[in-house]
Amino acid sequence: MAYTVLARRYRSQSFDDVVGQDAVSQTLKNAIDADRVSHAYLFCGTRGVGKTTMARILAKALNCLSFDKPTTEPCCKCDSCLAINTGEDIDVIEIDGASNNKVEHIHDLRQNAIYRPARSRYKIYIIDEVHMLSNSAFNALLKTLEEPPDHVKFIFATTEPNKVLATIQSRCQRFDFKSIEPQEIAAQLARVLDSESIGYDSDVVTAVARLANGSMRDGLSVLDQLISSGADPLDMKVFEDVLGEPDRDRIASLLEMVGSDDTSGVLGMLDGLLRDGMTPLQIVEAAIEVLRDMMVVKAGGSEKLLILTTAEKNRINSIVEQFDIASIIYAIASLEKIRYPVKESQSARALLEALFLRLTLSEHFIGVNELIKRIDTGRLNVKKKLTDSFKPSSAGLSSLKNESVSSESSPDKASCGRQPEMQTFTCRDLDEVVNNWQNITNSLGAIQQRLGLSLAKSQPSEFDGQTLKVQFSASDKMPMQICTHASDEVCTYLSKLLGSKTTVKFEISQSVGTKKQARRSKGAGFSRQQKEQALQDSGVKMLTEAFKARVVGIHLKEQ
Repeated sequence: MAYTVLARRYRSQSFDDVVGQDAVSQTLKNAIDADRVSHAYLFCGTRGVGKTTMARILAKALNCLSFDKPTTEPCCKCDSCLAINTGEDIDVIEIDGASNNKVEHIHDLRQNAIYRPARSRYKIYIIDEVHMLSNSAFNALLKTLEEPPDHVKFIFATTEPNKVLATIQSRCQRFDFKSIEPQEIAAQLARVLDSESIGYDSDVVTAVARLANGSMRDGLSVLDQLISSGADPLDMKVFEDVLGEPDRDRIASLLEMVGSDDTSGVLGMLDGLLRDGMTPLQIVEAAIEVLRDMMVVKAGGSEKLLILTTAEKNRINSIVEQFDIASIIYAIASLEKIRYPVKESQSARALLEALFLRLTLSEHFIGVNELIKRIDTGRLNVKKKLTDSFKPSSAGLSSLKNESVSSESSPDKASCGRQPEMQTFTCRDLDEVVNNWQNITNSLGAIQQRLGLSLAKSQPSEFDGQTLKVQFSASDKMPMQICTHASDEVCTYLSKLLGSKTTVKFEISQSVGTKKQARRSKGAGFSRQQKEQALQDSGVKMLTEAFKARVVGIHLKEQ
C-alpha cells in the first residue's frame, strides 16, 4: 500500500479538530445550528492554515448521510463523508482555480449547477486559489453567485484575497484564517509523534514549529522529512543535519564576537560557516532571526514572542547585554539591506564579510545626554578604531613595514576622533552677547552643525543674564523651526557657551530682515578697483586656494 504523508493522514476531520481556527469553526457551527448557512463563503489565509480542510468539513457537515439535516458533528463514516475525505464525492466538486481559470470553465460550472445533487442535500463547489480566475471568468460567475439554485453552495479559498474582485467578495461571507501559533503547532506535532510511537526531544518540536512559520501543513511536512531519516529519537543534531538548518548557537557566537569587537574571530567564524556548507544568504537570514530574538529580549517583550529552545534562550540572554537596542535594530536593517545583493552577487562572500566587519567596528548609538557628557569630558569618538586584535597576519602582508609610515605624518593620538572643546563666552548683558554672537554660533556649529547654522540666522534681542530672546526674520521660519524643535539642546549648549544657565526664547521679527539687508547693502557700492583689491588680499587668496573656493560676495566689516 502506498505511503500517505502525515499532512494527509492527520488532516482534521471535524470542526473541533482544526488547529488554531477556533473562531471560524465556532461561527460555522453556530450557522449550522441556526439554519443560517450562506450560499457562498470565502476562506482567506496563508498556505497550510486549514482553508481547504475547513471547506471539506463544512461539506461533510452539510451532506452527512447519517443525519436528516446538516450537523455540526459529521459521522466521518458514511459514504458521503468518506468520499469527501478522499476528494471523490460526486456532489462535492473540488476545482483548482489555477488550471480552470477561463470563462469556458465557468460556463460549464453554471450549466452543471442547475442539476440537483445525485445523492446529497447540496451540490457544493470548492474552488481553491480562486484569485487565479480571470476577470472574465469572475464576471461570468457573478449572476450564479448572486442567485444560485437552492441546492448549490460555493466555498472559495485563496491566499491572495486582494486579487478577488470586490463584486465577488460582496456576494460571499468572508472568513480570515490566522497563522497558527507556534505553541499550537508544537503541541500538534507532539501528538503526531506520540501516535507514531517515535521518540523526540522537545527542542526538536519547538524548532520545527518555528520553521513552519504559522503553517500546520508545513510543520507536518518537515516532521515527515525528519522521520524519514530513520532517527529515533529525533534530536537537534538530526534536525540540523537533515534539514541543513544553520546552527543558531554558532550564529549567536558570531554576533557575540561582533559585540566584543573581535574582527579576527568574526572572519574566522564566517569562514567556518561557509566551509560547512552554509550560503551567505542563509547566514544573513539566520543572523536576522537571532537579532530579532535579542531585540525582543532587550525591549522586555513577552516570552510568548520567542520561539526558542531552552539552550537558545540561555544563549540569547548571555550575549544580549553586549548590545543596546538601537545597535540591534541597526544591525537588522543593515543585514536586510544586503539580503538581495548577497543572493545575486558573484562576490557574496566579500559583501558578507564587509558588512559584519562594519558592524563590528561601528560605534554603538548614544543618546543626547550621553553625547553631552562625552563632549564635557572630551571623549566623543566618531567611530571605533581597529582593535589590537585586528592585525594582518598573512605572510603576503609581512612585507609592509612600520618604517614606511613617517612619524612626521602621524596625527597627535590625543586629538584623534575628539570634538573641539567648547569655549566659554562670559556675557553680562545684551551688548556682549551681540558682539560675541558670531563666535557663539560658530562654536555651536562645530558641535551641532545644523543647530549652529540655523541659530546664525537669528539676532539676540534681549538678555537679562538668565533668559535670552533671539529673533528670526519672517523669511527664516525653517531655521527657527529647527531651533524650536531642539530647544532643549540649544538651551543646554548655550548655557555652556555663556557660562551660566540660560533659557532661550525664539520669535519672529520683521526688523531682523531689515537690519540684515542694511548690512548687506553696505557693500553694494564698491568700485571695481576696491573689489579687485579685496580679492588680492593675502588672507582671501590663502582661503580660496586651501578650500578650492570662490568669492561670492564682498561686505564691509561691521564696526
